Amino acid sequence: MITPANSIATLLLLAPFLTAAFFPQWFSGRARSWPVWVQLLYPAALSVPYAMVAFAAQTFHWFWFGLYALLPVAVAILLWQAGRIDPGAPPQRPGPVSESLGQRGNWRDFLVLAALGLAVDLRWFEGAWPAHLAIFNKMLLLDAGIYGFIALRQLEGTGFDLRLRLRDAAIGLRELACYTPIALVLGLSLGFLHLHALWPGLAPIAGAWIFTFFFIAVPEELFFRGWLQNLLERRMGRSPALLLTAVLFGLSHFNKRAVLFNWRYVLLAAVAGFFYGRAWRQERRVGASAITHASVDAIWSLWLR
Repeated sequence: MITPANSIATLLLLAPFLTAAFFPQWFSGRARSWPVWVQLLYPAALSVPYAMVAFAAQTFHWFWFGLYALLPVAVAILLWQAGRIDPGAPPQRPGPVSESLGQRGNWRDFLVLAALGLAVDLRWFEGAWPAHLAIFNKMLLLDAGIYGFIALRQLEGTGFDLRLRLRDAAIGLRELACYTPIALVLGLSLGFLHLHALWPGLAPIAGAWIFTFFFIAVPEELFFRGWLQNLLERRMGRSPALLLTAVLFGLSHFNKRAVLFNWRYVLLAAVAGFFYGRAWRQERRVGASAITHASVDAIWSLWLR
């Protein structure tokens, strides 16, 4: 449903996402130059896209408006506090990147991740939006996380930089090649995948990949790898963090295409999450794991769903 209000709301929600992705230093430095009270209250502006969409659809409700004004501010306050309690530090000894970063993570970080993740996975707030526009909810919560973790918390090593390099493509496609035979054997044997030998054309293929990359793969990779796996590595080490994040990524798909618990989807997603995590941690780049993720989802949606 393309309307002027929806189009403007889309631009407002994409602006912080794309600015942080393509101009990360400017994005972070700009916010930190403001007075603290402005830094903490600024995310309340994320309620504006909701108001625009809801007023146009005649579904506006003050409860949802208040939620979208207050929740991003709460995220900002918690992550600002986490940054002051658990600041970054220079490397103390040679070793993997995760061992050299001074930030160890704080309960506030994990509380924010749990709240944002559950709100999306359990669709807590989707009732606020008109039919077929729930993606606005996901993007709004993503913006709140981006502002909190990158601009205020200044979490190191997230790798949220979409100025892609050939190296990102090489890593991403390598992990795709590793995962594909496993997914085919496991998915076809479980009856989760169904082969459709059709050629939709280059335009639909490119469109599916680009949409998936920006609106599904990058948000999920930023959340699970750039934030969650990144923080867990500092507490648990690289391999346990990779495995735990993959399991949690799989579990986040428990209610997809099912009424209760879709264990086949969980299993395939968890295995995929292992390879996405490998792609991210190679050089700590969200772009690399998002290439793997977008390619897997595009192939699935076009030929194996």
